[in-house]
Amino acid sequence: MSDPFASHAASLTAPAADGFQITPTDGSDLSQTTRAIYVGGPGNLSLVLHSGASITLTGVPAGSLLPLRIKKVAATGTTATALVGLL
Repeated sequence: MSDPFASHAASLTAPAADGFQITPTDGSDLSQTTRAIYVGGPGNLSLVLHSGASITLTGVPAGSLLPLRIKKVAATGTTATALVGLL
């Protein structure tokens, strides 16, 4: 299938073109910094943002799409499930 947008540069406001499952860990960073994160199951998210800031988001509802540049999802403090990093 042809892609009429192949010659256009992707910006942070463009739709995601790739994604990967996220398993929270207190160890290593994600393989790539996300453009957004999808939360399939409700709960809290303990994150390290692209800037290096650590934050915790509480009560994130299922089905949320959060436009955050995340480099790590920590296991400690994260209760949300079915996480998908979008690129």
